[in-house]
Amino acid sequence: MRQTGMKVRANRAASGRVRMLDVAREAGVSAQTVSRVLRLPEKVAEATRRRVLGAIEKLNYVPDLTASYLASNRSRVVALVLPSVSMSIFADTVAGLTSSLDSAGYQLLLAHTDYSLDDEEAAIRAFLGRRPDAMVLTGVEHSARAEELLRLSGIPVVQTWALTDNPIDMVVGCDNVGAGFAMGEYFIERGYRRLAFAGTNTELRSRQRLEGFARALAGKVAEPLVVGREDLTRQMDEGAAAVDEVLRRQPDTDAVFVASDALAAGAIFECRRRGVRVPDDIAIAGFGGYEIARHITPGLTTAEVSGRRIGELAAQLIVTRLAGKALEQDVVDVGFRIVQRDSA
Repeated sequence: MRQTGMKVRANRAASGRVRMLDVAREAGVSAQTVSRVLRLPEKVAEATRRRVLGAIEKLNYVPDLTASYLASNRSRVVALVLPSVSMSIFADTVAGLTSSLDSAGYQLLLAHTDYSLDDEEAAIRAFLGRRPDAMVLTGVEHSARAEELLRLSGIPVVQTWALTDNPIDMVVGCDNVGAGFAMGEYFIERGYRRLAFAGTNTELRSRQRLEGFARALAGKVAEPLVVGREDLTRQMDEGAAAVDEVLRRQPDTDAVFVASDALAAGAIFECRRRGVRVPDDIAIAGFGGYEIARHITPGLTTAEVSGRRIGELAAQLIVTRLAGKALEQDVVDVGFRIVQRDSA
């Protein structure tokens, strides 16, 4: 036995890595049992499972999953494409996805696109080449080629943060038009009459919020001044520039609905720099429920959406579909709520 152990150590040193056979010998089980613990832990007796896991930890074993993936036609990987990794609201979505997928034995891979549909298409193509079991996208606006690739892939796809009547597969999102409408009604109920909207012309979700906002104002007050920004990778800077343009073009504006909380925070900082009082001189409201909305002074009124809940529900749809079970629904509206704070 001592000679066998020496041989194992020598082989391990020569190869530079611990093998499944080494774990099996350490745990006193077969290599098949080690494989079963890694792939189907619920089907292994608890005492045996603990012994194998202890051996894995002791030997610092990293399993080579390639053969298992090829045999099962499953990678146990879910790909996520985000427009940005700098926004706390998307971080909440990642957290919700990760927690739910981890418990089901799936890992999350992430790419970000800086709000570029071309970059999103490239990320989708690259991920599909790595054979993920499912994919999660942000929004419902994609290039025609990206949609075609995903429809042909045959894997579960979840679009998030918006709703659509023509999904690629499944959707977990919110009614952006409805949120814009609710914010417009909120402003009118509080007596604001000279209104503006600050967002981006290049992003569908922003345009949808503007659409709802304008509907709420129609026939009640003048059409809102619309200010469009282009660079969503620097939202604080763009928010500052947006409120500067609003005040220059329509100095008597008494309230602005801004398409994201990050843009709105930049607008508040710019007002403070200029000596413009929020909300006494101009009210500002955002969208999303970002962490900064709770901590900025004054606190930011916003149409809040749970990014974490979106991630959790997207993961649940994927896990259910991959388990071969029927879905109760494949389009989920997580809703929103107007959270009133001191900025409006």
